[in-house]
Amino acid sequence: MKEQLITKKILNWYYLNKRPLPWRKNVTSQKKQYYTLVSEFMLQQTQVVTVIPYFNRFIKKIPNLESLSKIRDKELIKLWEGLGYYSRAKNLKKTAQNIIKTFKGQLPRNFEDLLSLPGIGNYTASAILAIAFNKPYIPLDGNIERVLKRYLYLKKDREIRKDYIARKKSIFGFSSKSSDYAQALMELGALVCKPNNPICNQCPISKNCKSYKKKDFNLRKIQRQNQDKYFILKVYKKNQRYLLIKNRKFKFLKNLSIFPMIELKNPENFNENLSLKMSNMNMNIKIQFSKDDKKFPLSYWVDKKKLSSYMLPSFTKKIVKYLENNQ
Repeated sequence: MKEQLITKKILNWYYLNKRPLPWRKNVTSQKKQYYTLVSEFMLQQTQVVTVIPYFNRFIKKIPNLESLSKIRDKELIKLWEGLGYYSRAKNLKKTAQNIIKTFKGQLPRNFEDLLSLPGIGNYTASAILAIAFNKPYIPLDGNIERVLKRYLYLKKDREIRKDYIARKKSIFGFSSKSSDYAQALMELGALVCKPNNPICNQCPISKNCKSYKKKDFNLRKIQRQNQDKYFILKVYKKNQRYLLIKNRKFKFLKNLSIFPMIELKNPENFNENLSLKMSNMNMNIKIQFSKDDKKFPLSYWVDKKKLSSYMLPSFTKKIVKYLENNQ
C-alpha cells in the first residue's frame, strides 16, 4: 500500500537529519530491544542530551537483561546518579527480572504484556513496540504532541487534552518503517518544531501547517499548579562529616540518602534559607544546625571531601554545596 505523502516527507527529512544517538546504532535485534528498553526508561522526564553519557556508561557496565537483573542495587543507583527519578532505575531492574522469569528472557511484543511490567505505561509500551519491533504505533511524547498542536492549530481547552490529541495523531498516518517513523516524528519536534522559535523553513510539512499559515506558534498547555511545601532540614556535623539518613518518610527520593527533614504544613512567617524545585513541588527549606546526639534509624556519616564515593541524589549534594558555601 502506498504510504501517505506526509509520511514520506517526514521520513525523508529524518534520514537526512537524524542525530547519531547511541541507542540508534546498527546492532542485532536482541541488542536493539535492550537499548530501546534502557533508553526509553532514561528518557522518561529527561532530555536526550542529558541521557546520552548515562546511557553509554550504563550499557558498558550492564550490557544485557541478564546482567541488569542481577546487578546490585547500590551499583545500579550509582550508575543512575544525577538522572533523578530513581524509581525508574529500580523499575528497570524489576522489569528485567520479570522478563527473564515470565517471558523467558524475551522483551514482550504486545501492548498488554508490556504494560504488566514495572515502570512501563502507555507511552513507553508504544515506543518499544514501534522502535524495537517495527509495529504501527505512534508514541505520543512531548515532541510529537507539540508538532500535532501546531500542525492542527489546537488551542481550545478540549483540544489540548491528552485524549483528544491522541485521537488526532492519526493525521500522521502510518508507515511500513514504523521504527524509523516513530523516531522521525520525535526528532522533528526536538530539532525543528522546538518549544520556542521553531525552524519552519527546515520543516518538511510546514506547507500545510495551520500555525505556520497563521504565524502563531504559541502553545497552550493545561496548567498544573506547583505545590509549595515547607521543610525544616536538620544538619548534624562532626569532624567535617555530615549525618544522612535513608529516606523512608517522604515519597520523593524514596530509600535514598537525605538530611533529616520535617515537613511543616502551612507555616506562618517561614523564612527559608533556600528553595529547590523537585518535580511539581517548590521546596522551601529552613536549615537548622543541631548538636544533640539524637539517634536516627538507618543513618550514617559522610565525609564532605569524598562525596563522589557515596551514592547520593543530586538534591543532597546541592544541600551540602549550600552548607559549604554559607558557613
